[in-house]
Amino acid sequence: MLTNVPGYPRIGSGRELKKANEAYWAGTASLEKLQLTARQLRRQNWEAMQQAGIDLIPSNDFSYYDQVLDMCLMTGTIPARFKPLLERLASPQSLELYFAMARGYQKNGLDITAMEMTKWFDTNYHYLVPEFDTTQQYRLLSHKCVEEFREAKSLGIHTKPVIIGPLTFLLLGKIKDHSLHLHSLLEQLLPVYLQLLTALQEAGATWIQIDEPYLAMDLNPAIHQLYINTYNRIHQAIPGLQLLIATYFDALGDNLATALQLPVQALHIDLVRAPQQLTTVLQQLPAGMQLSLGVVDGRNIWKNDYQLSLALINEAVQAIGQDRVWISSACSLLHTPYDLDLEQDEQVLTREIKHWMAFAKQKLHEIADLAQIATGNNTSLAANMAAMQAKQHSPLIHKPAVKARVAALDESHATRKSPFHVRQESQEVAFQLRCSPPQPSVLSRRRQRSVSYVHS
Repeated sequence: MLTNVPGYPRIGSGRELKKANEAYWAGTASLEKLQLTARQLRRQNWEAMQQAGIDLIPSNDFSYYDQVLDMCLMTGTIPARFKPLLERLASPQSLELYFAMARGYQKNGLDITAMEMTKWFDTNYHYLVPEFDTTQQYRLLSHKCVEEFREAKSLGIHTKPVIIGPLTFLLLGKIKDHSLHLHSLLEQLLPVYLQLLTALQEAGATWIQIDEPYLAMDLNPAIHQLYINTYNRIHQAIPGLQLLIATYFDALGDNLATALQLPVQALHIDLVRAPQQLTTVLQQLPAGMQLSLGVVDGRNIWKNDYQLSLALINEAVQAIGQDRVWISSACSLLHTPYDLDLEQDEQVLTREIKHWMAFAKQKLHEIADLAQIATGNNTSLAANMAAMQAKQHSPLIHKPAVKARVAALDESHATRKSPFHVRQESQEVAFQLRCSPPQPSVLSRRRQRSVSYVHS
């Protein structure tokens, strides 16, 4: 039974990446110092996962700014307005171009706006939105993915490179020219993906994780067919490649049949957001396909309830056998704080509450624990059950007075006792409110926010 992590926080235990980036942008630190910090953070992450007993350790999950922006640079998806800057640089892989795409560029006579930023699905993480136009020539500009795999290999750590899948990458972006269509863009991008995947295979990668979270979204039949055609072409071009398709943030739902038709060796599913999908997936999973169970929450700060996770793991093992089951976090641990051990101030975080929590580093051990327990080693189960029981009965969470008030609610509490104008007058008196119409500048700002929200 393998253990798997889809991704890990890159900011560092002391926010080293944030500080190094800001120092580089301010001109107080060199590019070499920034790159050294990045290498140190990658090594710390890989070693932390290795020491925790993780089998499938991710690489290329590190980013100076954003993983979607990394994919833009990797594939040559550079907006046309950056061409004047690109012509001045010695290399298109330059971090100056990379950060200009993220933050904008206003110097040396150029004034270039940054790429748009929006939410990564329903998380608080924001990504740079890819822009697709007719001026772009897609080619493998950056070998970051291969370089980081080799970097880990030089440290004696065999990693699983992670890339954003071609369909998700395209669907996350914006097509800037009406003459372009998803199918034609895919035809241009796919050769770049094939080149990248071939380079990873030649570098010695045995498993490659391709993130396709769009498989958990509502898709039309044309997109379903594009998924099948795309992965069939990848399989035909590189038949020896072992691919893990990672989905997260929701159930596969109506896309399950499509996902299970893809000629890949493993599928990752989110069983934190959608535990109900497991039975159906197990019933339809092709013979020989590995299944990565996302049972540890990658988006919160609380300890995993081992008994709930083990029920899902045992169901999978009984259906397809232990050798085909992987234990994993539901999504990248990027969305969690770094390390609970660093929280030492008991006035901020009491010992009792801290005992219920798990940050990214602790979640690595939860994944390893679950694999051990599922294969017969129960040494950590009792402690977890005690923590869950303590939380369930703690007066910090469960207040009898509140429960009693909730239990006393009936239909009458859902009905207003007076009309709006009466309530309004009472509130004005009670809170000494003075109602006046919003000023034009306020209305203007509200309209701007409304337009921005609609277009995002």
